[in-house]
Amino acid sequence: MLKDKLIIGLDDPILITGSNGFIGSKVVEGLLRLGFSKLRCFVRPSSDLTRLRASLATARNLRVELMYGNLMSREDCAKAARDVTVIFHLAAGMENTFPGSYMNSVVTTRNLLDAVVQYGTLKRFVNVSSFAIYSNWNMGRGELLDETCELESRPVERAEAYTFAKLKQDQLVIEYAQKNQIHYVIVRPGAVYGPGSHQITSRIGIDPFGVFLHLGGSNRIPLTYVDNCAEAIVLAGLKPGIDSEVFNVVDDDLPTSGQFLKMYKTHGKSFKSIYLPYWLFYCFCWVWEKYSVWSKGQLPPVFNPRRCAVYWKGNQYTNQKLKDRVGWKPVITFSEASKRYFEYIRKTS
Repeated sequence: MLKDKLIIGLDDPILITGSNGFIGSKVVEGLLRLGFSKLRCFVRPSSDLTRLRASLATARNLRVELMYGNLMSREDCAKAARDVTVIFHLAAGMENTFPGSYMNSVVTTRNLLDAVVQYGTLKRFVNVSSFAIYSNWNMGRGELLDETCELESRPVERAEAYTFAKLKQDQLVIEYAQKNQIHYVIVRPGAVYGPGSHQITSRIGIDPFGVFLHLGGSNRIPLTYVDNCAEAIVLAGLKPGIDSEVFNVVDDDLPTSGQFLKMYKTHGKSFKSIYLPYWLFYCFCWVWEKYSVWSKGQLPPVFNPRRCAVYWKGNQYTNQKLKDRVGWKPVITFSEASKRYFEYIRKTS
């Protein structure tokens, strides 16, 4: 990991929101490994701190502050942002409703940015976004999806509150940065996996009817192992000369959907699945959406062509910009990462 030419010193205060989360706790570990000890870990009062405490146990002579609060509170945001030089913003709303996701991803980010403007000490705001906000609607199957690609222009039609909120969050960060001269970097991880998460990414398949539908087929899956992803986020917060940039995070040696599912069943946990080709599921989604519109919402539009395309049409992915501009590379290969992950699945299933 990078140990020189950083935008801040090792004793400068850093704020990490979502620090007790799946990725956030690994970001804390990464900062501690680099020698940063003045960390402010923002957590909700009701949070389970098991992951975070395990991360804090990896280092000695800590000056880590656990700050309890809610980003919906402007007062709590003001306390959290006081004097900090870098913010790693990983907290996000995971609610299923559009209002809930908006409040807990966009309004909370606005409160935090307002606090940043108030103090004027920040050198970089790292907004951890998502691959989910890209659209491949106008792309052909197998085309390369990178940081220059189109973002989702009709998120409501995709019926994904999370996508809508993360898209608005990115837009808010850019607008605030331009208006208030805030230095920022946006990081968009692909499908993050690793010990601590049992869920198979929906890019491989879903089980809405009690049976796992394998929808990915031969598509490459934009996986990133949680440790690799966290290191990319840390470097994006510290590397000079990358302000106002967007970086996608995917690992090398990406497996196909079929390969990963077979490995999961063989080395992790076995279960039954049914393969559906893309064209067939796309037709199903088209019919479902039409009926949802015709019936005026008798069926929620959870299956729709735009969502089907973004997850299962199939694209190629690249991490070249992240490597070239940030100096990142996956520290854990897919072979080793998958071994660790499937061992965790076996032990906890």
